[in-house]
Amino acid sequence: MTTAVAAPTARGVVNPHAGSASLPVQVLVLARRSIKGALSRPQGYMPAVIMPLLLLTINSSGLSDATRIPGFPADRFLDFLLVITFMQAALFATSNAGLGLARDIEEGFMDRLALTPMRTGALVTAQISGAVVIAFGAAIVYIIIGLATQVDFHSGVLGVLLLLVLATWTAFCFAAIGAWLALRSGSSEALQGIFPLLFASLFLSTLNMPRDLIEAEWFQVVTRFNPVSYMVDGMRSLIITGWDGRALLEMVAVLALVSGIGIAGCARALRRRQAQG
Repeated sequence: MTTAVAAPTARGVVNPHAGSASLPVQVLVLARRSIKGALSRPQGYMPAVIMPLLLLTINSSGLSDATRIPGFPADRFLDFLLVITFMQAALFATSNAGLGLARDIEEGFMDRLALTPMRTGALVTAQISGAVVIAFGAAIVYIIIGLATQVDFHSGVLGVLLLLVLATWTAFCFAAIGAWLALRSGSSEALQGIFPLLFASLFLSTLNMPRDLIEAEWFQVVTRFNPVSYMVDGMRSLIITGWDGRALLEMVAVLALVSGIGIAGCARALRRRQAQG
């Protein structure tokens, strides 16, 4: 007589019914574990909220004279730079998803999960979901702060809602990339070594200056091929321009591409890891 192997719940306790649960239910159980674990460690979510606000404050004060440049698209640099908060929250989603998954790999949780009816793919999806939920909450905070500091969202209420959706989708893209890197390396140290490169991509974009006002030709070329520039320009258009169809379509195309790469990478790396296990 065979005995069904039970699966771990959000608290790490065995749940005898989890094996027969559908994939969405399994993801929900593990996502609850991921979110609870992240929220129990302030060092995991506080940087995603505080660091972007510090950078926004410092850069908007130090670069405020840029608004005097002829052709600069905003009257206040704060309005122009508010998008930095959403992008940085997305970058932190990379580490939140990736480090959480790498930690589960290093501690053997994924190996134990493979011995249960719970699908290991649910763990990957849950780690991504947990990071995205944190980024979503941070994005709401940034929008509230923008309204409190009298940022003029030219796209109106619907634009603010779309901004929230795009910011969350951006976080999903980066979280998927983080999960992919974690599955490939299985090491939190390796993932931490990649993060500075992702952080550099933020400042090698159109974050601090519109492309047509950048004087260095090499910098213009880099921003044109840097996908982060299109994410920045798409969200920024909803704040300082209104409804810029081209900027939004370009952003959606880039997000769809990066999402596809991240999901495909996760699926391939997970199959390889399961085959090796």
